[in-house]
Amino acid sequence: MKRMLSAKLGLVLALLIGFNVGLLQAAAAPDKLVGIHSARVMSQSLPWMAHEAGLFKKYNLDFSLVFISSSGIVTAALLGGDAEMTVTGGVGNVAAYIRGSNDIVFIGGIKNTMTQTLVAGGNIKKPEDLKGKKIGVSRIGGNSHYFTIQALRRFGMDATRDVQFIQTGGDPETFAAFVTGAIDVANLTPPTDAIAIAKGYHYVIYGPDLKIPYAATAFVTKRSVIAKRPQVVGNFMRAMAETAKLMHTDRDFVYKVLGKYLRVTDRGILDSAYNAEIKVLEPRLAIKAESLQAILDELAGNDARAKKIKPQELIDNRYLDEMDKSGFFDQLWAKK
Repeated sequence: MKRMLSAKLGLVLALLIGFNVGLLQAAAAPDKLVGIHSARVMSQSLPWMAHEAGLFKKYNLDFSLVFISSSGIVTAALLGGDAEMTVTGGVGNVAAYIRGSNDIVFIGGIKNTMTQTLVAGGNIKKPEDLKGKKIGVSRIGGNSHYFTIQALRRFGMDATRDVQFIQTGGDPETFAAFVTGAIDVANLTPPTDAIAIAKGYHYVIYGPDLKIPYAATAFVTKRSVIAKRPQVVGNFMRAMAETAKLMHTDRDFVYKVLGKYLRVTDRGILDSAYNAEIKVLEPRLAIKAESLQAILDELAGNDARAKKIKPQELIDNRYLDEMDKSGFFDQLWAKK
């Protein structure tokens, strides 16, 4: 009898131990999160850096990043449920919101100013020399296309009439098309523009000087995702906040990551790209209303519904506010 009770007790204890171990393993399992980015550029490299720095592991995240060129296509993938987080330009998201996709929401920003440039060679030296030329952009309707329209307008030109756009697919593809002569002018972003300059080409329009407001790189998700997974999204944003600190304070680490993912190792090129870009990258991930208003103003020319939308409707600052009020940002930036 005692043996039977002992055996039963042993079985119960084994089951309880197994159950508790299972619970602990389940609790320790990282939360899966799928993200998409739309350009292989420095401003969209934060997830790469977070991965290399072990920050996703620190915040118990299993984060997968997929590349899809063009913010419009990224937006469609987000709305279709293929991802829960995006790191991308704002125009595709704002356009979808105008059309009624109110689930879209901006929860943080990386860059609120455009830093694209127009690079050329030969006798194409001044903005007026661009008339009649073929300009390579990543995607029609994307950041590079929008920048070129805005930049040409600053110099009295109409992009729909004065130039021809050639869609390439991304910064590396634009540069390749430029070098082979398939296009006359390349729209490039750091560090690719620095590579072009190092090879003897020159700027025709240097975007950072124009200070064009625009949600050039932002964190965009869906309100429904936040409702279902508020803690997971919060952990992601904390990881990104720590990465932004690294971006601004550890140049050597940034160069190491860019070298790995973009295959750029020339110190001079990296210095040029970093010095130009870091000035406009948001240290505390702010998404600015004026950067979204600029997109709304541009889209209003073709869709009157944009005039009725306030940029604040597109923003949810809960995670930034929490990191601010809790002292997380202050503690983070107080560390050396």
